[in-house]
Amino acid sequence: MLNLILFGPPGAGKGTQSEKLISKYQLCHISTGDLLRAERAAGTPLGNQANEFISKGELVPDEVVIGMVKNFMVSKPDAAGFIFDGFPRTIAQAEALDVMLGDFNTSISIVLGLEVEEDELVKRLLLRGQSSGRVDDQDESTIRNRFKEYQNKTLPLAGFYNQQSKYVGVQGIGEIDAIFESLCEQIDSL
Repeated sequence: MLNLILFGPPGAGKGTQSEKLISKYQLCHISTGDLLRAERAAGTPLGNQANEFISKGELVPDEVVIGMVKNFMVSKPDAAGFIFDGFPRTIAQAEALDVMLGDFNTSISIVLGLEVEEDELVKRLLLRGQSSGRVDDQDESTIRNRFKEYQNKTLPLAGFYNQQSKYVGVQGIGEIDAIFESLCEQIDSL
């Protein structure tokens, strides 16, 4: 089973590359945001639990998110593998994910980090903000604050997965297809 995390700061191209990887490797896409919305809409016990936190303006605890990921994986017993989107974001989440995947006798195969300089990301996001209407992509100080959050909370995951010999940095600047080929080379070398 191929389980991968596509990793990188906002604007690195994760969404674009995820779609291509899902198609090529027939992976199931696990977006924790999508799972959270679906569980809440369905009124499942985990969705109701999440609502309690969200209604108070609090973050949904890791164990609830992990439960949702586990439910999704159980619902896809014939999956060739999974690509994780937006999760894990912290070392505690990564540790919980490792334990949960162990329950399925699998693990993260590779963590592909799209590496792009901050100034390039700011340009990309400001451009995206003009066409998408996303408010968080229209103000440079907001964008730079998102990078600080990423560097403080999420970037340490690179070290966590590097210690497991699973992290591979890939240049995220260039033609979309060339970046995709670089990602595929890393996956195919497993």
